[in-house]
Amino acid sequence: MRDAGLSGIKLHDLRHFYASGLIAAGCDVVTVQRSLGHTKATTTLNTYAHLWPTAEDRTRNAAESIMAASIGGLLTEKSPAAE
Repeated sequence: MRDAGLSGIKLHDLRHFYASGLIAAGCDVVTVQRSLGHTKATTTLNTYAHLWPTAEDRTRNAAESIMAASIGGLLTEKSPAAE
């Protein structure tokens, strides 16, 4: 870490960074658990549960995608280039 010019970072911080990245990329609990070497999924969840999207987050994202696809389709249909 010294050679990389990093200070104030512990090796354990990199472990949290890795786990957070896996979760942000959409990995499920068991995948993250196994990657970290946790014996139980509850260990992983006790530490990282707040990083997984909630049902409300997923619903909001789905609604946003539906609206974007609908509006995008309308804009494409009405554009002069489409005629």
